[in-house]
Amino acid sequence: MNSLEQAEDLKAFERRLTEYIACLQPATGRWRIILIVVSVCTATGAWNWLIDPETQKVSFFTSLWNHPFFTISCITLIGLFFAGIHKRVVAPSIIAARCRMVLAEYNMSCDDTGKLILKPRLHVQ
Repeated sequence: MNSLEQAEDLKAFERRLTEYIACLQPATGRWRIILIVVSVCTATGAWNWLIDPETQKVSFFTSLWNHPFFTISCITLIGLFFAGIHKRVVAPSIIAARCRMVLAEYNMSCDDTGKLILKPRLHVQ
């Protein structure tokens, strides 16, 4: 394989990697918004639950029953984490990190968008 073919292969790999990471970005943005909204709802509900004077006087389950906004948002947040939202939010960086591991063997790396970084070769004498 000559150097021209190798350069074309590298360009094709870089193009495919950048396409794939760019394809993940819109979905990642939506998952981040969902996570932020549910987290804010849970924090707001928790604050209201904690400052309620009745919370100290009744049982735990009764206090949860009295604060359905907190209960529902907390269950939703837990469900989202069990569904893997934490992986979906950082999916592009996971792909880039795994590519960096493989590319390190070939004296290369990539940035978070998928652009290849060629490292200088060490000359052994």
